[in-house]
Amino acid sequence: MKWACALLVALIGGAFALDRACPPDLTRLQATGAEVLDRDGRTLTVLPAPGGIWRLRTTTADVPTELTDLLIAAEDRRFRSHPGVDPIALLRASFQWVRAGRVVSGGSTLTMQAARLLEPRPRNLRSKLIEIFRAVQLEARFSKDEILGIWLTLAPQGGNIEGVRAGSLAWFGRPPARLDAAESALLIALARRPTSLRPDRHPQAARAARDAVLARRGGPASGMSASDRELAMAAEMPHRRRAMPSLAPHLSRQMARPATTVTLTLDGALQRATERLAWDTLDTLPERTAIAIVIADIETRDIRALVGGAWGEESRAGMLDLTRAVRSPGSALKPFLYAMAFERGIATPSTIVADLPRRFGTYAPENFSRDFAGRVTAADALRMSLNLPAVALLDQVGALRFASALKLAGAAPRLPRGADASLPLALGGAGTTLREMVALYATIADGGQSRPLRLTPGPAEEPQQAVERRAAEAVAGILVQNFPGGGRTGVAWKTGTSWGGRDVWAMGFDARHIAGVWIGRPDGTAMPGATGRQGALPVLSRVFALLPEAPRERLRVVADAPRQQAPADRLRLLFPPPGAALTADAGPVTLRAAGGRRPLAFLVDGIPIEHEAARREVAWTPPGPGFYRVTVLDAEGAATSAQVRVRAAEEPPPNTVVLTPISATP
Repeated sequence: MKWACALLVALIGGAFALDRACPPDLTRLQATGAEVLDRDGRTLTVLPAPGGIWRLRTTTADVPTELTDLLIAAEDRRFRSHPGVDPIALLRASFQWVRAGRVVSGGSTLTMQAARLLEPRPRNLRSKLIEIFRAVQLEARFSKDEILGIWLTLAPQGGNIEGVRAGSLAWFGRPPARLDAAESALLIALARRPTSLRPDRHPQAARAARDAVLARRGGPASGMSASDRELAMAAEMPHRRRAMPSLAPHLSRQMARPATTVTLTLDGALQRATERLAWDTLDTLPERTAIAIVIADIETRDIRALVGGAWGEESRAGMLDLTRAVRSPGSALKPFLYAMAFERGIATPSTIVADLPRRFGTYAPENFSRDFAGRVTAADALRMSLNLPAVALLDQVGALRFASALKLAGAAPRLPRGADASLPLALGGAGTTLREMVALYATIADGGQSRPLRLTPGPAEEPQQAVERRAAEAVAGILVQNFPGGGRTGVAWKTGTSWGGRDVWAMGFDARHIAGVWIGRPDGTAMPGATGRQGALPVLSRVFALLPEAPRERLRVVADAPRQQAPADRLRLLFPPPGAALTADAGPVTLRAAGGRRPLAFLVDGIPIEHEAARREVAWTPPGPGFYRVTVLDAEGAATSAQVRVRAAEEPPPNTVVLTPISATP
């Protein structure tokens, strides 16, 4: 008796030592791809495991109970009761082998199959003995459901697909929790012979194998009636392998980590619709031009949709996330500047401001149209995106103070190395990103409260009051206007265009959502003639058409406030001024006018100068020294003129101010 006990202890000790010395290799189980989910747990994107294998971690909680019941019925009916090895199944397999002279059934339990999937080996007797040992090890380490999870994660599903989760997405286009009996049975059958049972290549063989799995789940206690089984057997087979989910590709690759599941704040349906809108828009854009879109929830700052660019389009730098690219915002910063001016009492929406030629030291800004509107209200100056009033307001607010407030609102301006914030900042003379611009406009939409945008669910950060609520709401009210060509009403919006049309922007918000659109070339080259109003604003209108209607009363602004009509701007000759002295050999002189009604006519000593009728400037080369009268006429007959002197190059400078010609390009 003592000898027997000693032998038993020695066997147990030896098995324990062997188990510790040779533990199961779980490398393949741990080397899974990443899955990115939307806010409701729907799959946005899956990324492959190392080696390009589509393998995703799957547990029994991820699949219907019906699937695990079918699996156990088809592969290992005594799975819940045996210790990893089923002696009855092994004896039966051995007897069949001896009688038939070949392997008829393997006698493998699901635990032994899991061991083989963890460590694939040639199918021979030695491998079978190792599988038996590994199965006992797995049973000692894991619960029955965890062992099923190994099988569900690693079972081959054809080609480079492994596991029920990846198989469900590849063959049926949906997660395994939504599989029916016929679909579950096909995936179980496919794991037996993944090459010869692929439904896209061998549909008849796959159907027969699927139906055999369904037939094994029979009897009154099975939970599946004969009619249900017949209905499942009549189900259609998948005819092709589907592409793996790949929504939000830029963001998914930024946020995902190998062998993890990441949940984002995105809305899957809205993300899909926004990507479709972006691709439709790309077809209308010039070559090498890209688009980026961000949509966020104002209350939570959760990003609901994000398009980083033309994924896969090498000519459009599709691998770059252009929502993080630093670009010039053009006039899109003006609303926040006006909010600061309102907050500090520098102006109110009804304050009359001057849109007239003015120099700020050496800086002489102009409007995009090269003309001036004269005296207008601050509200109209913002709606019309006039440059002179904006620069004048920044001159009073202070460029450094404005830059600091932008940083607090989440849109810190990037300035050239060694440069300080200055007046061109009002017109986009700094860099920012689309994500930061969305955060900035969310601050205006949320009564001046600043909070960072969020990509993953979690507690919201405490807001900071970046600008006074009253000022932010006044700006929001000014920006509420109809989209050109119709579309959603009750939306506040503003456009921006950087120098040379390199970047065109449209930013907008209603009571619930904030959205931003950027269009440009990733390499920063110009798009001549491009504007935010013509290029990005129509896309923004279509973005808001995707969003649910927001209650107008929640915007807390008056959309139809009376607007003061701007007085007509008188015709003026900006250059040359009266009494100017020009040098004869200095080359062409740019005659420039403002105000009045186009088309304008330029004359020198009564002789018209040929030029484009829509322009407010013309190049004139003085024929020689002397006095000349420069006149400009508008379409209504108004006229203004100035007498100038052209002196010879060698002539001593007169007492009058000498002006050199200025370029036609601002």
